[in-house]
Amino acid sequence: MPSDSFEQLLDRAASSFGIDSGFWDIFGHYHTTSVAAKQAILRALGVAAGSAADLEQTLAALARNQWERLLPPAVVAGESGPVELPLYVPAESLGERARFVVRRESGDTSEFELHLLDLPQIASAELDGRKWVRAQATLPIHLPLGYHDVSVSVGGSHASTRYIVTPERAYMDPHLAHDGRAAGIAVSLYGVRSERNWGCGDFHDLRNVIDWVAEELGASFVSLNPLHAIHNRRPFNTSPYLPNCIFYQNFLYLDVEGMEDFERCRRTRALRQTPEVAREIADLRATPYVEYERVSALKLRFLKLAFAQFLRERRAGSARARAFDTFCEREGGLLETFATYCALDEELHRQNPDLWLWTDWPIAYQDPDSPETRAFRAKRWRRVMFYQYLQWQIDLQLAAAQQWARHRRLSIGLYHDLALATDRFGSDLWAHRPFYVAGCRVGSPPDDFSPHGQDWAFPPPNSARHREDGYRLFAESIRKNCRHGGALRIDHVMRLFRLFWIPDGVEATEGAYVREPNHDFVRILALESVRNQVVVVGEDLGTVDPPIRETLARFGMLSYRLFYFEKNERGEFRPNDEYPRQALVSSTTHDLPTLAGFWVAADIAARRAAGIIDDTVQRAQLEQRRTEKQKMLDVLFQLELVRADLPRSAEAYAELTGELHNAIIGFLAMTPSQLLAINQEDLTKEMNQQNLPGSTWQYPNWGRKMRFTIEQLRGDAETRGYTTMFHDWIGRSGRRNRRD
Repeated sequence: MPSDSFEQLLDRAASSFGIDSGFWDIFGHYHTTSVAAKQAILRALGVAAGSAADLEQTLAALARNQWERLLPPAVVAGESGPVELPLYVPAESLGERARFVVRRESGDTSEFELHLLDLPQIASAELDGRKWVRAQATLPIHLPLGYHDVSVSVGGSHASTRYIVTPERAYMDPHLAHDGRAAGIAVSLYGVRSERNWGCGDFHDLRNVIDWVAEELGASFVSLNPLHAIHNRRPFNTSPYLPNCIFYQNFLYLDVEGMEDFERCRRTRALRQTPEVAREIADLRATPYVEYERVSALKLRFLKLAFAQFLRERRAGSARARAFDTFCEREGGLLETFATYCALDEELHRQNPDLWLWTDWPIAYQDPDSPETRAFRAKRWRRVMFYQYLQWQIDLQLAAAQQWARHRRLSIGLYHDLALATDRFGSDLWAHRPFYVAGCRVGSPPDDFSPHGQDWAFPPPNSARHREDGYRLFAESIRKNCRHGGALRIDHVMRLFRLFWIPDGVEATEGAYVREPNHDFVRILALESVRNQVVVVGEDLGTVDPPIRETLARFGMLSYRLFYFEKNERGEFRPNDEYPRQALVSSTTHDLPTLAGFWVAADIAARRAAGIIDDTVQRAQLEQRRTEKQKMLDVLFQLELVRADLPRSAEAYAELTGELHNAIIGFLAMTPSQLLAINQEDLTKEMNQQNLPGSTWQYPNWGRKMRFTIEQLRGDAETRGYTTMFHDWIGRSGRRNRRD
C-alpha cells in the first residue's frame, strides 16, 4: 500500500489539532485553508510540520498520547446519564481488575473494583506491535453537579481525572422561563457622569443608576461593560475588552469615599482632602473624557492611606481583618499571583519610568515562579497585600450593588460582560503563559464592517492545556464574572466552538478557524450558570455556523440579536415578530454606531477622520448607508410604528427625529425576544459610539462620558422625555419589571 502524501498527512495532522480545512464568509464565499497556514498554526502548537517524516512522527505521537494513557485528563458529562469513564489498557491487562477511588467535590469518597473483562470494549489500536483496548467503565455511583476527582489503578499503572458533572441546560430566570420578557439599560460604568464621583463612574454611581432604573424606567437589569482590571493607560490600555486580567476588576470603579477605612482615616484626621485635591476632583469630573492616568493616580493615593489604616486594624485582629483573610484564602494563588504582578509592575516602573511591559522586565521577574519573584513577594508583602485588599474592597462594593438591585426588586439586577481577549502584555499572560499559544493572534475573517478582516492582536487559548488542567482556569473565568450578578454576556461566544487564528507575519485574510472542545466548554458554562443562578447571553454576531446557535439554544443560552444585522435573504430588515424568543435584542454595541450616529453617518465620518478608510470607501459606505436607512424606514412604516402622514423617504430625515427614535425603540421592545437592552447612548440620542474598531489614538476609545449626569437623568426636565418614552414601551410590550 503506498504511503500517504505530504498533503494527506498535513490534512490529518491539521484535523487532529482542530484546524478547519476552510470556511464560508458572510458574503457566501468559501475560503480554503492554505498549506502555509496549516503549517504555521501547527508550528505554533509545537508540532513539526515541515516534511512528511515530521508529520508521520506527529501523528504517531498523538496516537501514543491517547492510547498509552490510562485515563483522559478530564471528563465532562451530563447529569442525566450514568457515570462513565474510558479506560485505555494494553490487551494483556484485560484479565486484571481496575480499582477506583472517587473523591466527590464535597470531600466524600467511594472505592470499588471492576473486572476489565466485564467492561464493553469500544475500540482498539495496535501501536509498535502492541494491542491497546478502550474499555468503557460504568461506575456504580451517582455524582451530583460539580467537580469531582477519580483515580484508577490497573496493575502497576495509576492515573486520575477530573470528572465534571454538568446540567443539561443553563439557568433561566423563572419569570423569563414562563413566557416572561424583561428590559434593561446598558451603561459604560466608567463613563457615568455624576456630581460626586472622581472623574470616573464608580460603584456609588452604579447604585444611583439602579435607583433610576427601578423608579423611572421600570426595567429589570443594568447591563455593564466588562469590569476587568486594565492598566488604565491611554491610548492602548483602556479597553475593557483587552484587559490586564479577566479574573479581577479595575480599582477605578471603587467608591473611595464609601470605604470604611477611608472614613476611619477621615475621622482620625489621618486623611485630609486639601483644596488642591478638591480642585483636581472637580476638574476630573468636568472633563468630557475619562482621564484614566489622573484618576488612577488620585485614587491610588487615597487607597494606600485607607490600606495603611486597615493594616493598623489588622494588627489588632479585628473581625474585618478575619474577613479579609477569608477572602484571600478563598481566592488562593490566583489572587496572590495577580497582586504580585501589580506590585512588580508598580515597583519596576518606579525604578525605570520607561519600563511599561512585563516582557521588558528583568528576565528573572518575567517568571511568576522564579526564586527572585518569590523573594520579591516575601519582601514586599505589604505591597502585594495592598492589591489583594483592593480586590476585597471591590468584591464588597460590587456585592452591595447587586444586593441593592435585588432590594430595589430588579429581577435580574446586574448583567455582567466577560471579555474574549486578554492583553498579551498583561498579568494573565505573565502568570498563565502555558494556557496561551505563541506565534498566532486571534481575529476575524472579512465582513461588511471590516473588508480585510480583523486582527485583535492577542494570542489564542491553548485548549489542550486547559483540558490537562481539568478546565480549572476556564471555570474560574466564568465563576468570577458570574459573581454578584443575574446575567452574564459571553463576548464572542463562538470562542467556545472555534476561533479565527492568524499566524504571525501574515494578514487576517490568511487566517484559519481552529476548533475548540465546545462540548466541554458549553457544559461547564451551563454548570457555573446554574450554580450562580445567572442567565447566559452568548454574543453570536459575525460569522456564525448554524450548529453553534443550535447548541446554545439546546443549552438554554440566549442569542444576541442587533437591529442593524437582522435581515432576510433579500437584505430587508426583518419584521420584529420574526426575532427569536430565546435571545437578547439590542439596538447597537460599543463597536457600532449609535442610532443617532447611524442616521447622520457619524461612524463613517469618524473612520475617515481616523484614516481607516479613504475617500472612495467613504463614498461607497455613505451610499450604502442611504440604502440601509430607507430599508429601516420601510419596516417601521410597514409595522405602523410611524405615523402614516410622515414622509416615507429617508432623504426627508436629516437626523433621527423624535418620531423615528420612538419607533425604533418600540420596534425592539415589541419583539418576542426574552431580553431587551437599550444602550444609554441610544436612550439619550447621543451621536458617538464608545469604540471605533481599527483605531487607537485617532479616536477617544473607551473614554467618552455620557451626555447627562445621573442626577439629570433622575430629575431633569430635559431628560424626562427619553425616560418616559422607554418606560412607556417597557409597559406596552409587557416587559415591566417583576416585583416579588
